[in-house]
Amino acid sequence: MVVSAVVPVYNAEGTLSTLVDRLIIALNPGRSLGELILVNDGSRDGSWDVIQELAARHSWIRGFNLMRNFGQHNALLCGIRAAKHDVIVTLDDDLQNPPEEIPRLLACLAEGHDVVYGTPKREAHGFLRDVASVVTKAALQSAMGAETARKVSAFRAFRTDLRESFANYSGSFVSIDVLLTWGARDFAAVEVRNDVRTVGVSNYTLRKLTAHALNMITGFSTLPLQLASIIGFLFTLFGIGILVFVVARYLLGGGSVPGFPFLASVIAIFSGAQLFALGIIGEYLARMHFRMMDRPVYVVRSTTNSTPHQSEAQSVGRRTL
Repeated sequence: MVVSAVVPVYNAEGTLSTLVDRLIIALNPGRSLGELILVNDGSRDGSWDVIQELAARHSWIRGFNLMRNFGQHNALLCGIRAAKHDVIVTLDDDLQNPPEEIPRLLACLAEGHDVVYGTPKREAHGFLRDVASVVTKAALQSAMGAETARKVSAFRAFRTDLRESFANYSGSFVSIDVLLTWGARDFAAVEVRNDVRTVGVSNYTLRKLTAHALNMITGFSTLPLQLASIIGFLFTLFGIGILVFVVARYLLGGGSVPGFPFLASVIAIFSGAQLFALGIIGEYLARMHFRMMDRPVYVVRSTTNSTPHQSEAQSVGRRTL
């Protein structure tokens, strides 16, 4: 099988050359490795200059320079839509996903699976990042509805024809793993080595991971709305129980329930539940608003070759309502 490797690039000028060298050793360019697609996601360093130099040196390297920073998954979508070969492998630009492990993913994919994840044997991140990753994967499991979500990573291999299931997707909130579930049914995971980052610092902060988890839940799942409905139902039962208690006390004892603090607490609880439900509804309305604005998923500023991006028109085009 011939591979299209896709790498989203952000402030990675110090690792790209090493990444290419290791890919050459791990896979045979022109045969096993058909192409390497480097998508510059609005880097603030010299990453695009390095990509241009690498593309000039190696004919099998293609570069895409986005107009601004759209996010890792948006950049991945750009590369995935541009891929030409049968299998797509995605990996990070920081060398934490060892290119030497790619053959293991391909071997598992050859067994008949649709998507194969490279699950780290040991997370090479800090404590807060690890906690945030666990929360994000739990959110992803809710959005994907698959147990494999617990084993997802940015290191993945899948069959290129799966992209047809989300070819017309134009939402500004992108999760490649969720989109893959629209066409794939057979997921697998293999344990791989996860190296410690030696150059630069991670661009994924706790805040960004939390925002990503929220986007996945509200963008691809109705779980929050269901949760709001359940909370509303439970508080309705609670209110009915209080009403029964007050009426029974009045009928049996001839007096009402004294105590302003009790009444104030009940009102505060119900007000909080209502605001919580309204907040969830507001999140969904905000996403509907952004979809109606029809913001592009990504916009390509330039490429390293003269061939137009095959999906550039889709990325910037307007949907017909």
